[in-house]
Amino acid sequence: MPKLWNETIEAHRAAVRDAILDAAWALVAERGLMSVTMAQIAERAAIGRATVYKYFADVESVLAAWHERQVTAHLQQLAAIANRPGRAVRRLESVLVAYARILRQRGEHGPDLGALLHHGGHPAEAQRHLAALVRGLLDEGMGGGEFRADVPADELARYCLHALSAAAGLPSEAAVARLVGVVMAGVATG
Repeated sequence: MPKLWNETIEAHRAAVRDAILDAAWALVAERGLMSVTMAQIAERAAIGRATVYKYFADVESVLAAWHERQVTAHLQQLAAIANRPGRAVRRLESVLVAYARILRQRGEHGPDLGALLHHGGHPAEAQRHLAALVRGLLDEGMGGGEFRADVPADELARYCLHALSAAAGLPSEAAVARLVGVVMAGVATG
């Protein structure tokens, strides 16, 4: 087959997959996690139910794929923030604010969704990637005297991420800012 044909087919498959994922999430947001069916997803995506089943076995697998897509996008967002020019302390603070906002938003969806989506290997791999990103910023800042050096960067990274898990239950952006301020004070020098 010509290369153009293969690219067109792959683009079509990606578009159909994205339509399924978007439809599923819209339905979960409207009706709740336990109320979504494959037939509803197909109808919302404006595709046949058999087509949905070609891509996914059940609603749980659709939502797991949606979650993986979200996690990947969040990691890309956080990496882009971490790679901006500037001092490590400012980049770390920006990464932690963005991560806390993600956690706060995720907390709004309730524990059922979290329990469903966080049982595979992808979340653990994403958490390792995030820890490495934060550790890299801490290492960089330690070298420049921006962060305390009496605790290894790996331990400080774990501290940051575990402390920010509280963001899932915070009531406001102001609360997120205060939490990040406390975490930043914990990694600051002297």
